[in-house]
Amino acid sequence: MSNSAGTPRDITRRQMLRRIGLTALVAGPAANVLAACATSGGGSASSPTASAAAPTSAANPFGVKADAPLEVVIFKGGLGDGYATDVHEPMYKKEFPKASVKHVATQQISQTLQPRFASGDVPDFIANSGSDLMDNGALQSEGQLLDLTTLFDAPSIDDPSKKVRDTLMPGTVESGLIAGKPYILNYVFSGYGLWYNAKLFKEKGWAPPKTFDEFKTLCETIKKAGITPYAYAGKNASYYQYWMILITAAKVEGNQLLIDIDNLVDGVWKRDSVKQAAAAWAEIGKFMDKSYEGLIHTEVQTRQNQDKVALYPSGSWLENEQKSNTPGTFEYAVTPTPSLTSSDKLPFEAIRATAGEPYIIPAKAKNTAGALEYARIMLSKEGAKGFTEKSGSLTVVVGGAEGLTLSPGLKSINDAKDAAGSNIVTYSSFENWYKELETELRKQTNSLMFGRISADEFCANMQKKADAVKADSSTTKQNRTV
Repeated sequence: MSNSAGTPRDITRRQMLRRIGLTALVAGPAANVLAACATSGGGSASSPTASAAAPTSAANPFGVKADAPLEVVIFKGGLGDGYATDVHEPMYKKEFPKASVKHVATQQISQTLQPRFASGDVPDFIANSGSDLMDNGALQSEGQLLDLTTLFDAPSIDDPSKKVRDTLMPGTVESGLIAGKPYILNYVFSGYGLWYNAKLFKEKGWAPPKTFDEFKTLCETIKKAGITPYAYAGKNASYYQYWMILITAAKVEGNQLLIDIDNLVDGVWKRDSVKQAAAAWAEIGKFMDKSYEGLIHTEVQTRQNQDKVALYPSGSWLENEQKSNTPGTFEYAVTPTPSLTSSDKLPFEAIRATAGEPYIIPAKAKNTAGALEYARIMLSKEGAKGFTEKSGSLTVVVGGAEGLTLSPGLKSINDAKDAAGSNIVTYSSFENWYKELETELRKQTNSLMFGRISADEFCANMQKKADAVKADSSTTKQNRTV
């Protein structure tokens, strides 16, 4: 998903398709407009024909035309956009000095790009992130995304004897699969957990909780100290919280639960693991300030920097996102989500660590070859190191942070990842595959955490929505095995 939230929108897949100008689902003569802007039926477009005017070579595997313009659209959230303007784009310009590079930064990806997809005038490379992201599943089903197999099979810039895919963290390519092919480059290797001020906890003698019983006891102690024990932003970042619920459920049952959720397996939302996780988090919700449902993520995060909030659910981009508001008295640290039962399949140390932040290349872009090369540059060690320096986040490139001095928060998440070892809670794909389901999960998460529904109702409501998505013949179904 994303590193920084925006305003959530209740958009159906049909509405999304219409808003980006892809009307294949509309019966009758209107479907003829697809000839100008899309390939109906989920066709794959893997050949960068629009700009492959130059001969291919080891140094130029995609055949980039030296003077072909490149347009890059970046979601400017918690990661900023300096990594693009100061690192990746200059690296591309160094390789192709005759090419102009147009940079567009926005927090409203869908709003900015919908009209362009409708007209066929798409950019070459997109960081499709934030709450206003486009529906990748819908885009792929309409032939609007480039198959990135050629990228992952290309020679690595650092070691041409290796394919790009062999220089990345395990699971990176798989996390971007749609219909069995990689249409998404998930670039940021993120760790997720509960963030706190290490200095405050040390001063107060508080220890991060390892079980939910300890969690509730700690919340009582923190509350008596006049601090909100736990909070998240209900207005635009309820997905930060649903990650925690799913992590807890996966710890109880194992990662197969997340695979089954993605695959719309019958009754998956009503499993004991989900009910137990939802019930446990609903108990923590009782310690939250109800007004936080109307706040956005940066407002809650700033309150945490002021020691008004003790524990906050987020990913490893948090420290960098808040750097301008973080006082010297605050030192970011992360702890895994607490264990729920003594028989959990995954131990307390298990964290969600996965490739995230989706980047896509439109199949109809004018310079798809240039976009593929731009992505290959991002996946070099130099590109990865520059990204980490500018964004404060790790990448999926193995060895991409070598030699860097990590900030306290980034060191903490790196240490947590090392402590977890092979006990990793995997990614979820429904967020990209089924936007309607993801939107419903945000809504139900707020209702659960702010006390309007029970855990049983949460599970029933989510199962009802999952069943509806599964029964919708207009929604292309996906399948995941790992």
